[in-house]
Amino acid sequence: MHSEHEQVIEESENEKKYPEELLRNGNTIQLKPNGWSMYPLFVPGRDWAILSPVDPLFLKRGDVALFRRPGSILVMHRIWKRKGNEFWFVGDNLPDIEGPVEPAQIAGKLTYFIRKGKKYSVANPGYKILSTIWLWMRPLRPAIHGFMRIVRHQKKS
Repeated sequence: MHSEHEQVIEESENEKKYPEELLRNGNTIQLKPNGWSMYPLFVPGRDWAILSPVDPLFLKRGDVALFRRPGSILVMHRIWKRKGNEFWFVGDNLPDIEGPVEPAQIAGKLTYFIRKGKKYSVANPGYKILSTIWLWMRPLRPAIHGFMRIVRHQKKS
């Protein structure tokens, strides 16, 4: 079972192929993430992810990849750690690390994202700096989120 904050990629029943099959056949795909696990990178219902095929051997810490849990859902999270051919992932809005994930489970890599109609590359130096800082801050995320809830509550009062 997944939490309310988990990044789940919804698959349309009308699609003839699963997203990972499209990626493995060399296609770049665009998906609208559903869920809050990758907030603030993605806001559900607003932002888009553009994923490209990837050889998992070229993935590194900080990359955002699409993988399928065994017998389950597609998930798009950031690589927390890589040890040999095993990967551990974490959502930008989650404290828990998931893994190991095997290379065969990984289908694609985030290359661009679209926020409010504007396309951004993950190769952009600003994105790389911010995502690196956010990854380092993983242990502090619960406190940061708690603080933000207090601030939002104060604004409503």
